[in-house]
Amino acid sequence: MNVSVVIPAFNAERYIGRAIRSVLVQTRSADEIIVVDDGSTDGTAEAVRSFGEAVRLIQQPNAGVSVARNTGIEAAAGDWIALLDADDEWLPEKMKLQSDHLRRNPDVQWTTGNFYRCSCDQNHHRAADITPLRIDRSKAMAGAGGEVFDDYLAAYSYGAKGCTDTKLIRRDLLIRAGMFWPGQKRINDIDMWYRIAYIQPRIGFLFEPLAVNHRDVAGSIVKRHTDWHFIDDFLTRHFELAKSARRVEAFQRCAKIDLSYWMRILMNNGQGHGIRQLIRRFGNLLVPSFRMSCYLGSFCPPLWNLKENLKQHIRSR
Repeated sequence: MNVSVVIPAFNAERYIGRAIRSVLVQTRSADEIIVVDDGSTDGTAEAVRSFGEAVRLIQQPNAGVSVARNTGIEAAAGDWIALLDADDEWLPEKMKLQSDHLRRNPDVQWTTGNFYRCSCDQNHHRAADITPLRIDRSKAMAGAGGEVFDDYLAAYSYGAKGCTDTKLIRRDLLIRAGMFWPGQKRINDIDMWYRIAYIQPRIGFLFEPLAVNHRDVAGSIVKRHTDWHFIDDFLTRHFELAKSARRVEAFQRCAKIDLSYWMRILMNNGQGHGIRQLIRRFGNLLVPSFRMSCYLGSFCPPLWNLKENLKQHIRSR
């Protein structure tokens, strides 16, 4: 198997070297490293060029991370695409673990795995809370040694989501699924995984951490795009796509998880109007007590903050 690594970058001078080095030190080397500089105005391109011929640099006018990823995928020579965000990094065994995993499961066309979250301002690492999964692993997973889920949407609802940095996907599968959608400025990665799952639900999963996902990075997509309309458009579009694929019930389980997560983000950002609009359109996805809490909190955020702080205090005791 030939693996091309695609790294989209926008004003990532501060982090891009860390990401590239994490690929170069892999115990199983990548066959190609492509960095797509999406119209950066800082020293991103110069930082990439410092690695010489080990990295292929593609520069384009700013068009967003989805277009940058697509540019890299279209230019890739490999039949497998490994994705890495410019502000994240791989662990040294990532490529070898996944390559061995795919040899054991030759029918798998995409795979993912566990990862570490890093709260960058605290220099703290912790494993994603998915082990043990909230399932009987022997019944939910197939493949060699229980390394494959028959349905990504089910895996997602169990908590086995992985992240962009742990995805390794056949290039032709990405193309069949329609590539990354340029109009999806926020949650564009989940949008892609769902669209792949509608046509190829079977996915590999490794419990070993494969990457470090850095949170709270200034200027990240999560920081830049927080408007509630992204969520509304995403859910509306995917209910239609899931209906066409006859996967509405499976998608709805995932949508419940996603909406609950996004409602907390909107509350923390003070978007009371957006919360009420989403409750009006998709409130049936929320647990009644949580829906009421969100509705009341949308008018009086201090009440929500008091409740959330109390919950955190109880958990920490």
